[in-house]
Amino acid sequence: MRLTLHTDYALRVLLYVALRPETRVSIREVAQANRVSETHMVKVVHKLGRAGLIRTVRGRGGGIELGQAAEDIRIGAVVRLTEEERQLVSCMRPKAEAEDCVLSGFCQFYFVLGTALDAFMEVLDRWTLADILKMSARDDMMRRLFIVDEAVLNDQLPQSGGAG
Repeated sequence: MRLTLHTDYALRVLLYVALRPETRVSIREVAQANRVSETHMVKVVHKLGRAGLIRTVRGRGGGIELGQAAEDIRIGAVVRLTEEERQLVSCMRPKAEAEDCVLSGFCQFYFVLGTALDAFMEVLDRWTLADILKMSARDDMMRRLFIVDEAVLNDQLPQSGGAG
C-alpha cells in the first residue's frame, strides 16, 4: 500500500508540533521546515484540526499545537483520517459492481488483500506519536527542521564573557 502525500504531510505536521510542545507554531513555519507548499499544509492542518489532533489558536500568540497528548495519537488513526481510499483493488470498494472486474463475485483475491490491509492497519494502531518520537533521532530531526541550535540541544547556556 502506498500512502498519499496528504498522509505524509499530516504525520510531518504532527511530528513537528510534537517536537515543539512549549510553543505554538505557524503553518508557514511547518511548511518551510518540511519544504512543502503552505497551501497543502493548510489543508492538512484543517483536517487534523477538525479531527481534534491539532488545535488552532488565532490572533497574537496564535498558531497550532497538539490537540491531544502525543501518547493518545495513534498512527493508525491518522492514516485512516487521511487515506480516504484504502481499497487496494476495485472490488474492495463498497458497492463494487460486476463491471469493475470480470471476476467479481468469483475471485477471493479481495479477501486476501483485505486481510493484508487489516494487518497493516493493526500494526499502525500499535504505535503512537509519542512512540515514534522516542524511537527517532530527536536531535537530528530538530536540527534538520531548523528548530534549535546546538546549545539548546546540549542543554548548554551561552557562556558569558568577562574575567573569572
